[in-house]
Amino acid sequence: MRRMRSVKIVATLGPASDTYDMIRKLSEAGADVFRLNMSHGTQEDIREKHATIRDVERDIGRPIGILADLQGPKLRCGVFAKGAEELVTGENFRFDLDETEGNVNRVCLPHPEIFEALSLGETVLVNDGKIRLRVTDCGDDFAECHIEVGGTISNRKGVNVPDVLLPLAALSDKDRSDLEFACQLGVDWLALSFVQRPEDVLEARELAKGRAALISKIEKPAAVKAFSEILKVTDGVMVARGDLGVELPVQDVPPIQKRLVRTCRKAGKPVIVATQMMESMIESPVPTRAEVSDVATAIYEGADAVMLSAESAAGQFPVEAVTTMNNVAESVEADPTYRDIIEASRTPSRATVADAITLAARDVAETTEIKAICTFSHSGRTAMLAARERPAVPIIALTPLVTTARRMTLVWGLHSVMTSEVSRFKMAVVSAARAARNGGFASDTDKIVVTAGIPFNTPGSTNILRVAPVMEKLIFEGEAE
Repeated sequence: MRRMRSVKIVATLGPASDTYDMIRKLSEAGADVFRLNMSHGTQEDIREKHATIRDVERDIGRPIGILADLQGPKLRCGVFAKGAEELVTGENFRFDLDETEGNVNRVCLPHPEIFEALSLGETVLVNDGKIRLRVTDCGDDFAECHIEVGGTISNRKGVNVPDVLLPLAALSDKDRSDLEFACQLGVDWLALSFVQRPEDVLEARELAKGRAALISKIEKPAAVKAFSEILKVTDGVMVARGDLGVELPVQDVPPIQKRLVRTCRKAGKPVIVATQMMESMIESPVPTRAEVSDVATAIYEGADAVMLSAESAAGQFPVEAVTTMNNVAESVEADPTYRDIIEASRTPSRATVADAITLAARDVAETTEIKAICTFSHSGRTAMLAARERPAVPIIALTPLVTTARRMTLVWGLHSVMTSEVSRFKMAVVSAARAARNGGFASDTDKIVVTAGIPFNTPGSTNILRVAPVMEKLIFEGEAE
């Protein structure tokens, strides 16, 4: 099941896709990582999905990544006596802390921290930005607003305040419970919703204790402003364009996406482009041409992964959605323009031995008849450095740790392969040659590049590179067993 592309596909599981047969079909169609949305279902539901994914992983014989997406502090209004009201443009509306059922003039907003942070002239958005209000008066327990764009407001609709850095922790009590549950379950990645500052990530890191890698979802203007600091403390990034497009002018989202992807590539940290990538496939077996172009743009930019949300979780055509995304990725990466763009957008490597080794591996592979770059890694960092270079040949990431193999399924170009512990470099080369041949990356007459660190089993010690003929090294295969 070698993938014929470098970008990875993340598929969200839900009612349309949570059975063994469907998860297996999605994996075979091209899904590399499955997203479990902690906003929906109970922890027991998540446990069952996790177990089913691991059953599929065992049966197909390749690592599968699992990403648990924490809900984050959702801001929602209260309920209405009639269930819904029509807000008229030009009229006034009040948010307050009064728990009495709302009407056409007011509704409860049970978040005192919002009132503490609001000031005159700021914007309040309701229902994914469909309703827009402007604050005309406010205090510790209320906000009087002028309705600039009206519409239907109903029970517990989402509220956004894009102009404000809210004094909210990124983790609610539910999130802390879900985080501990997911870590004990053994997920590979944790996605943190509504991150605003690096401290939000550090809090989650302290709770995770290294049991899962962290993805910071960039969906708030404050996170865009603090992105450099957030990137330093996170393991990866998700460009969550849904909420980002609500809180920022829609025309600002594409350049932000491009800038964030480029910055993550420079840092060697995986970046996912997400939200509404093929949304029409929730109800249609084929996407729109604009959606195909959107997916292609993210791939041309060099994103590590593209993500399906409702398309695979609740849509009528989950397998078709993954298949289409896979086909788009293969077509884009076969385009000569793709290599031109990737190479033009490379950034200089940092001056460490590991950086120099991975840069040399790419140069050797692209200037000689090399079929694959093989990296040995315990933590996955060496493999991620190789991926940062975006080489034109496949990268085989070998590791004896199943947790590392699963995490690397999210990273551009990495083909995760489990291998036994090795203590000598010669045995490492033998294992690499065997993996390259068995995976269909190289034949007996081909050559591969192998990178590793001496001494072995020491994270961050990458310091050796060798060009190895596959057949010559397989002569020693008996020693490696």
